[in-house]
Amino acid sequence: MKNDIEFKTEDGITLRGWHFIPDGGTGPFPTIVMAHGFSAVKEMYLDKFAKAFAEAGMAAIVFDNRNFGASDGEIRQEIDPWIQVSDYRDAITYAETLAETDCSKIGIWGSSYSGGHVLVVAALDRRVKAVVSQVPLASGHANARRLIRADFISGLQRAFEEDRRARMRGEAPATIPVVSKNPLDSSALPTPDSWDWFTTTHEIRAPSWRNEVTLRSVEMFAGYEPGSYISFVSPTPLLMIVALADHLTVADQALAAYESALHPKKLVLLKGGHFDAYVADFEVAGPSATAWFREHLLDF
Repeated sequence: MKNDIEFKTEDGITLRGWHFIPDGGTGPFPTIVMAHGFSAVKEMYLDKFAKAFAEAGMAAIVFDNRNFGASDGEIRQEIDPWIQVSDYRDAITYAETLAETDCSKIGIWGSSYSGGHVLVVAALDRRVKAVVSQVPLASGHANARRLIRADFISGLQRAFEEDRRARMRGEAPATIPVVSKNPLDSSALPTPDSWDWFTTTHEIRAPSWRNEVTLRSVEMFAGYEPGSYISFVSPTPLLMIVALADHLTVADQALAAYESALHPKKLVLLKGGHFDAYVADFEVAGPSATAWFREHLLDF
């Protein structure tokens, strides 16, 4: 069963999403808190994962990040990773208020940008009893250096600086497309598979998604280092799902971060690229996450 929900963050922003509950049970249930990655909205396949968790006997809280989709927040289309980390923790607190939640068995799931967030949340918040980090960002600085051509970096840095000056003058923040058909054009995620996945998924599943973020979002991305928290996740059980052909949140950086994690941990490898985790490789990614949460929340 899926119900629409809304809740307020500690600073008063209303976030909206879905509450998935297993059919035929009374609870309380182990509960998984979930949000999407960079600019994405919940309709972009998060329901598939939440349904799998519910069918296995666990509840799920799925929410749109602030400033995106159905959630409130200003500046629209702005992504502050540290605020998103805080919102994850507020979503856990909201989950604790629900009669259907077993507060002693809360897990978190994240993918791509939020795959990095859940590493930070799990390291800082011991209410989390199991975590799944799918195709995660490990290092914003290192990842940006892989995505941005070396001869483009100085121009992007100048754009960051001018945007700061303009905001100081009271002007609106500059914006940039999330994706572009031409990977040499200015965009936040300049890979051909990013263009294909976002535009196709927007058309068939997620009309609320917008191909725009603030330029400041990209600057914050480049300074965000969630992988630096990974050794602090233990003793919370960590499953990392890495796509071997991932050249967006590049596979070698995720694998290097995994080697820094302490036990208990497990690594699952997908054959495809970054976005295959949601579609072509879901039959591996979904059951792997479900089994991990079952082992450490439902059957523990």
